[in-house]
Amino acid sequence: MALLDVEKLTTYYEVMRGYVKAVENVNFSVEKGEAVGLAGESGCGKTTIALSVLRLLPSGGRIVKGKVLLDGIDITKLDDYQMRRDIRWKEIAIVFQGAMNALNPVFKISDQIVESVSAHEPDTSNSEALERGKKLFELVGIEPSRIENYPHEFSGGMRQRAMIAMALACNPKLLIADEPGTALDVIVQAQVLKLLKEIKKKLNLSMILITHDLSIIVETCEKSAIMYAGKMVEFADVYGIFKEPLHPYTQGLTSVFPDVKAPRQRMISIPGLPPDLLYPPAACRFHPRCPYAMDVCRKEEPAFAEYKKGHFVACHLVA
Repeated sequence: MALLDVEKLTTYYEVMRGYVKAVENVNFSVEKGEAVGLAGESGCGKTTIALSVLRLLPSGGRIVKGKVLLDGIDITKLDDYQMRRDIRWKEIAIVFQGAMNALNPVFKISDQIVESVSAHEPDTSNSEALERGKKLFELVGIEPSRIENYPHEFSGGMRQRAMIAMALACNPKLLIADEPGTALDVIVQAQVLKLLKEIKKKLNLSMILITHDLSIIVETCEKSAIMYAGKMVEFADVYGIFKEPLHPYTQGLTSVFPDVKAPRQRMISIPGLPPDLLYPPAACRFHPRCPYAMDVCRKEEPAFAEYKKGHFVACHLVA
């Protein structure tokens, strides 16, 4: 049994003009000790999947249908109290994008870690929680004594490391990292991603990594899911996605990365913009931008089917 199984997850946001169909019929799983990357353009539903899994959707957002099975238990059926007590931080933790704004600026980081542990493990004393925090600081590469600092005394990279330490404070089985390199320069971003990879291996941690950068997924994940306009269009191991991308959208994403060994050539981009999910295109949502669109693409939605073992795709071209 996989640690996490997401089955036909569908999440909408209610707005004044109707319903934003942010995520529809998404299926994927995360095995124990495995990292799965969610990739795609902004607004394609990656973060909504994470918020749906943790039941942290903002006002107006709701799971319309589907299951989220954690060790076989459908956590969409749990109430808010059960989610707070048993799931969030203890079983599934999240590192939000934008470490600059994720920490409370008026409290020491030690106070914030102790508060997190006390909220989910009331039998753990403050001194025990503090010692755990110091060990986690050492794990993420920060001098343990710095836990008594305020967030403004840390650089952006150190704040992101502190957020990772806080997310690990209650020993979760699954860590969701939502754009962990946002607002960091490329060198610090590489250090943070290397840290996540090392922690995953050391703790046998499962991970969902959300990013728009496929190169990050190759470096840190075993499997990749490609999202477009609220739909999952392709799912496979990372080498299958890069060596044999089947969906035209995946092919477009992989083609924007230059080959440093090949002759210089003009970059190929995907024309157009993602659709308005208040009124998404009928049938295949990618057909208005697809260079290979056929009549059937405008009339029938392609099934998300297994093309070969472990490689799933939703496209009429490979049906």
